[in-house]
Amino acid sequence: MTGAIGTSTARVDGIAKVTGTARYAYEHPFTDPVYLYPVQATITRGKIDTFHASAAEEVDGVLAVLSPWNAPRLADISDPELTLLQGPEVKFRGQIIGAVIATTPEIARYAQSLVEVGYAEEEHDTVLRTDHPDRYPEDDPQTIGDDVDQALSDAEIVIDQQYSTPEEHNTPMEPHTSVARWHAEEQHLTLTTATQGPHSVVDTLAPLLGLEPQQLRVVSPHVGGGFGSKAAPHAHDVLAALGAMAVPGRSVKYAITRQQGFVFVGYRSPTQQHLRLGARADGTLTAIDHESFSQVSPVGSFSENASSISASMYAADSRRLVHHLVPLDVPPPHWMRAPGEAPGMFALEVAMDELAVAAGVDPVELRLRNDPPRDPATGNRWTSRRLVDCLHEGARQFGWQDRDPRPGVRRDGEWLVGTGMASATYPHVMMPGTKATIRHNGAGRYTVRTGAADIGTGAWTTLTLISADALGISPDRVTMEIGDSSLPTATVAGGSSGTSSWGSAIVAAAEMFRRQHGEDPDAGAQTTGGVSEDPLAEGYTAASFGAHFVEVRVHPGTGEVRVPRMRGVFSIGRVINPRTVRSQLLGGMVMGVSMALHERSVRDPRFGHVVTQDLASYHVPVHADIEDMDASWLDDSDELATPMGSRGAGEIGIVGSAAAIANAVYHATGLRLRHLPLTPAVLLGD
Repeated sequence: MTGAIGTSTARVDGIAKVTGTARYAYEHPFTDPVYLYPVQATITRGKIDTFHASAAEEVDGVLAVLSPWNAPRLADISDPELTLLQGPEVKFRGQIIGAVIATTPEIARYAQSLVEVGYAEEEHDTVLRTDHPDRYPEDDPQTIGDDVDQALSDAEIVIDQQYSTPEEHNTPMEPHTSVARWHAEEQHLTLTTATQGPHSVVDTLAPLLGLEPQQLRVVSPHVGGGFGSKAAPHAHDVLAALGAMAVPGRSVKYAITRQQGFVFVGYRSPTQQHLRLGARADGTLTAIDHESFSQVSPVGSFSENASSISASMYAADSRRLVHHLVPLDVPPPHWMRAPGEAPGMFALEVAMDELAVAAGVDPVELRLRNDPPRDPATGNRWTSRRLVDCLHEGARQFGWQDRDPRPGVRRDGEWLVGTGMASATYPHVMMPGTKATIRHNGAGRYTVRTGAADIGTGAWTTLTLISADALGISPDRVTMEIGDSSLPTATVAGGSSGTSSWGSAIVAAAEMFRRQHGEDPDAGAQTTGGVSEDPLAEGYTAASFGAHFVEVRVHPGTGEVRVPRMRGVFSIGRVINPRTVRSQLLGGMVMGVSMALHERSVRDPRFGHVVTQDLASYHVPVHADIEDMDASWLDDSDELATPMGSRGAGEIGIVGSAAAIANAVYHATGLRLRHLPLTPAVLLGD
């Protein structure tokens, strides 16, 4: 072992990115490209009656106009989100119902405006309500331990409150793009697309298009952010493929607009949550009852299960968790950083702060008292649970011991000042199935190939370090190849699982390489290996933990909230590359600030569409909003989780951070706010 792991290393793709030579999907060179622009539904629910495209077809430069009546037929229509242009039904406003392909993007967009569509419109419903008549539980309630209602009845302290989080959109800087080329003679499709998993696109789209996996190649070496939205193919990928089949031999380019990014590429569902905590007088939990609601689309099944976070976080003899889905006429929700955990932890950690106030216990001490020695959901032992250490270290770094617990008493000039904290957790996820090929090129240099995706997280660099460590060489002797489905199979970059899954496969392949070729391999020696099952031993639970500490300032006249100071301390196992891990943790914390104070997609119930569909009206933090923020981690290694000793770090930074801000706002003002975002209007009571 060379000690490459743990070395702070600059991104191996950094120079390519800052010089503009790192090619994103839309930027690859294509011969004789053509351009696609979609026709979108202008009703929320109903059917297409008429589709008149003659005016569009007569425009010079238009090559084809696709509609539900002439588009290529799909071989598999079992996935309603991806069943595109196969019938007249309209399930949500903005749904893709046609497309124009032309020689320039301007011609395609102009010709699309000439398509005339008539509808038979039906009544629609786009409002999430807990009393919706069609709501249904996702599964049977998860009950653990004694009767929850009786435990709550017997509790000396009960917190019984409603919490909510709004609809949010991922909005990565690189928009979703796809470039498709159908090679008719070879019956082969090449799809250059912005995706978090090239092989997952093949697995999903090949059967949909009636292709064998080897007939579809997906290329995606560089991705400009995803936050979950690029973790699976969406309708635009199917549309590009159908367009390519309609004009074989041409590269069909489609980059969605920023406005379309608020329609058919996923978002975080709003949640409504009812949380009840029962406790003894000293704050020791006896019962947790967490009920949550999120919306589901008629063309999707994704669930933002916010109540699941309460299964394992704290000790309590009785708990009940249930999640309800509310079917609405909306686009399909999808993964967004820490799906379920981020909104669920907001409710749980604000409720814990309320419990600390009710019990007269310091919020840090309350969490220490309720730390479970084993996983409450399963009874398993933890591979490593160092939440207590995170709490102690975070409190020390932040200066928590000097805090006056009374709310609304500290001022700095006109500003009210408060501090708050919250815990964080995210499950360790390792997806079996990744393979890696290791080839010795001679002179001690190696090429390592796997179909992983780097969505800006630093995977190019992290996997280089893991490869070097596993092969016992320096990182500059490793050439990584990723981002292509022609490479060995790799799982998706999602659920903070990428490094764990891909790195474990590389370590396994390196061990196999040494067994087969010895310590002095010939040039050209090559081995493909991987991990076929999760190495986590039976009877163990693996998860990452952390603690957020925040100072806020609230202006009583304007309702403005500022976050001048924020600290996060995390237990994430062994850190592969401190430089990129710190970036990931801080990025999650910035999204926590955004979640707490800024982000909200406003859907107009009259028309069913999001009206805040650009980065002017959909607010996110800018540089001036992020001040003294830092993230650190415990010196740790968890070999029970992965052979590298690492656990995921991509999502835990956002989990709990919004709650810490809300708790600090309470401490500053005495106002207990349970519904995000905490805008000036909310603070002023408007």
